[in-house]
Amino acid sequence: MKKLFFCAWMLVCWAGSAPAQTNTGAGVPDWITRPLSLADVLNLVLQQNATILKAKNDLEASQGIVVQTRAVALPQVQITGQYKQSERSAIEGISAPPSSPIPLSIIPPDQNWNAGVQIVQSIYEGGKMVAALRAANVTRQQALAQYQTVMEDTLLSARIAYYDVLLADQQITVHEASVNLLQHELEDQQRRFDAGTVPHFNVLRADVAVANERPNLIQARNNYRIAKNNLSNLLGYNLPRQIWEDIPLDLRDVLDAAPYPVDLPTAIQQALGRRTELIALRKTTELQRLNVVNAKAGYKPTVQLFAGYTGNNSQFIDPTDLGYTINGWNAGAQVSWNIFDGLLTHGKVVQAEALYAKSKTDVEDESRQIELQVRTAYSDFIEAREVLESQKTVLAEAGEAQREADARAAAGTGTQLDVLDAQTSLTQARTTNVQALHDYDTARARLERAIGADLASQTPK
Repeated sequence: MKKLFFCAWMLVCWAGSAPAQTNTGAGVPDWITRPLSLADVLNLVLQQNATILKAKNDLEASQGIVVQTRAVALPQVQITGQYKQSERSAIEGISAPPSSPIPLSIIPPDQNWNAGVQIVQSIYEGGKMVAALRAANVTRQQALAQYQTVMEDTLLSARIAYYDVLLADQQITVHEASVNLLQHELEDQQRRFDAGTVPHFNVLRADVAVANERPNLIQARNNYRIAKNNLSNLLGYNLPRQIWEDIPLDLRDVLDAAPYPVDLPTAIQQALGRRTELIALRKTTELQRLNVVNAKAGYKPTVQLFAGYTGNNSQFIDPTDLGYTINGWNAGAQVSWNIFDGLLTHGKVVQAEALYAKSKTDVEDESRQIELQVRTAYSDFIEAREVLESQKTVLAEAGEAQREADARAAAGTGTQLDVLDAQTSLTQARTTNVQALHDYDTARARLERAIGADLASQTPK
């Protein structure tokens, strides 16, 4: 656990010190000009993504809460001072009665000042000081867990966005190849029609096939633009206004089918121990338990020690001399105990105990939700893997069927419909294969996140 929090804290420090982007030109970061691997993208997200940067600010703000929480156990030092001038008619003097054998008349000065410094240290507050020190440490751990949760969720989004760009790019390739094949078929049928060997119906059928496939290519190009826009946004990059369609992102990695063996019971156990959401809720439970201690401290007395040094001008020895100072040290102890506070403490205890019980229920509920997430992600991963396995031979068979249909049509033993059907099947096989690779990589990333794995370290190189 300590290693986890230490690594998260080091990551915050590194992300804060690393430059968000280095410009190679007017507003153009240097990473735009080079191919980006998935690891490069995740590193840029850690440095520049707005969600992570805001979470880092929240983490830094939590340090202030830690300091405030510890304050109750630390000594308080106060310096006070005052200067006052009064109208003489508002000052009451002291005079001896007329019968007194000793004449006495004292009039306090119309100018007064005092100054002092005092240190106060609480030595007992009903357990509140010990609870405050523990709460400060728990708060720090909770903040780190919450930061890491945001970081891992954002990294998952970036990873899926990267796969979406790769998918859209491959879909463009598939539909461009399909359009080219159908265009070739149209040109072939046009030549045959011109030679008088086929009817005009064949030309029309081939032309319709090309027209039907073009919208798929247009849609694939639009998906590619949108996917790159989404990835640019996750990278925290403001696209220049003059960029319309050619978004300058060049991705180096490809969709892969790297094996990922998973044992479901082990995965669930790992998730319950690793997921930072659950860690943060457990820390919340600890804080609520300490709040119960704080609330019950109202039933008990408080003991404080104090020491100070004060000085003020003389009131009687020489009232006219502001420089005549009376000063000295003082020290002592003070005890306070609210015997009855109108049931205020009782109300605080009832509230704290209820929130403590609720926090324990939250932990139990989140544990069930995390187990459900792991099971769902595992099921989706198994589905994606099985679909991918089923596509291993289909693509080769569809390609062979296309070649046989072309050969038969060239030899006069096949029909144009056979060729078009084979081309459609080949396009479908290519599309399904690319989609299956994307779904497999996405399902694997979601499963890794559900288990609580470090997505940055799990990135395929």
